[in-house]
Amino acid sequence: MRRWNGWGDSTVSYLPAPGAVSFIAEKIGAGNPPRDIHYPDAVKLVPPSRASFHKQISTEASGRLCHARGQSLPDWIAMRSGQINIFPDGVAYPSTDEDIRQLLDWADRTKAFLIPYGGGTSVAGHVNPLAGTWPVITVDMSRMNGLKHFDETSNLATFGAGIAGPDLEAHLRAHDCTLGHFPQSFELSTLGGWIVTRSCGQQSLGYGRIEKLFAGGRLESPAGSLVLPAFPASAAGPDLREVIMGSEGRMGILTEATVRATQLPEKEEYFAVFLRDFETGCQAAREMIQARLPLCLLRLSCANETTTTLVLAGHQKIIEVLEKYFSLRGLSCEKCMLLIGVSGYEGIVRAARREALEIADNYKAVYVGKTFGREWHKNRFRTPYLRNAFWEMGYAIDTLETAADWEKIPDLLEDMESALNHGLDDIGEKVHVFTHLSQLYASGSSIYTTYIFRLHENPAENLRRWQVLKTAVSEVITSHQATISHQHGIGTDHLPYLAQEKGKLGMKVIADICRRLDPQQIMNPGKLISLSGCAD
Repeated sequence: MRRWNGWGDSTVSYLPAPGAVSFIAEKIGAGNPPRDIHYPDAVKLVPPSRASFHKQISTEASGRLCHARGQSLPDWIAMRSGQINIFPDGVAYPSTDEDIRQLLDWADRTKAFLIPYGGGTSVAGHVNPLAGTWPVITVDMSRMNGLKHFDETSNLATFGAGIAGPDLEAHLRAHDCTLGHFPQSFELSTLGGWIVTRSCGQQSLGYGRIEKLFAGGRLESPAGSLVLPAFPASAAGPDLREVIMGSEGRMGILTEATVRATQLPEKEEYFAVFLRDFETGCQAAREMIQARLPLCLLRLSCANETTTTLVLAGHQKIIEVLEKYFSLRGLSCEKCMLLIGVSGYEGIVRAARREALEIADNYKAVYVGKTFGREWHKNRFRTPYLRNAFWEMGYAIDTLETAADWEKIPDLLEDMESALNHGLDDIGEKVHVFTHLSQLYASGSSIYTTYIFRLHENPAENLRRWQVLKTAVSEVITSHQATISHQHGIGTDHLPYLAQEKGKLGMKVIADICRRLDPQQIMNPGKLISLSGCAD
């Protein structure tokens, strides 16, 4: 069963290693365990629904509570404290395209807003209802989750957009295929959510971002049905798939999607090397990516993340022996870990591993075998559960990300971490910050930063601290002319910074498209563009 106020399955726990909590306490101080509201008390906070009757819509309080927020830190603060304030007026559970059309017609006729809802894993405010006079209905897509067709010759698979990652992969593996799209939210997020937020998977280096995998589909918009044929390629004008990708439910509801599957790899390996510092690690990783080695993963951790990762891994005695070995090899506390993944036919894997290690060796990297790679692969979907454990110990964990050209990476990363490290200096609070490059491209890379700060007993103060840190680092990102979101999308959290990236004319073009597909502006208001922006 899904947690109503945290990450993941309520039966799953992932506790930090014994030394990890003392490590964090040493860095930023002892945690302040919060007093969270209990579920029965939270249900009582749900107000009466304003929605008129519709056979698809449930106005039950428990369902409205569980669909009120996503997984951003402000969402956590609201849900855990009970200060949610705004709830959807109902939750619809459509099963067919016709169900969606009926909901769209009903919402247009009765003046209600609709919010498409996939796995509820948004960390940018995509699924949150906003204050207003119209009723808000969350459209839960979980029943539109089947495999509709699989083309054995072309490896094209058509799914209901509400299918979750594990179910999608199970269907494809029955045909000896994989999509290869594994965001950290994979176990909970949906295909439709990946597409409309331009998701990026951990192995996108090998399989491609969702832009490459999304071949076509069907969007039910208030203006009508938009069918996107699945061509291998086309020069017939602008590609309307690009309009739907990143649309965040603002233009309609994606009901089905055709994706390009790949044969399951014959072999898959993950291994780690350690380099003397981040600059050297960047040089090695950049050479690998620009040499176009057939890798599926490159992930370079900065020194602080490398240290934190080793602590979180536990096995203190093994790590102590490993640290002595690193010292003998000339690596200090500035060392950085580079994870490398290869997949495909056995011969390709063998050749790619050899070439990658040869490049790493040129930078005097220390190869430590496959243990770290195996551990990362085993726990890659479990690490978000640490948010639950650390919260209960009195710590808030949040992440943010961007992407920029290689030339900008060093200064941008330094300024981002500085903004976070000193963001709470005025109240004497410390922040633990660590970063990695998780998606590498020939011309640049993403930057993915995690930060931890102590919770205050007052939820409003916790939200204020988040706002101070988020604003400071967002302003750094835009000042360096980096993207405000590489993989988390826009939602409400990044909306204030989108116009700086798109420009005035670009925002008007987006608003024009929204107006064409959704003339009455009933779809997911206040996301991607503001209501006032759509009226310009």
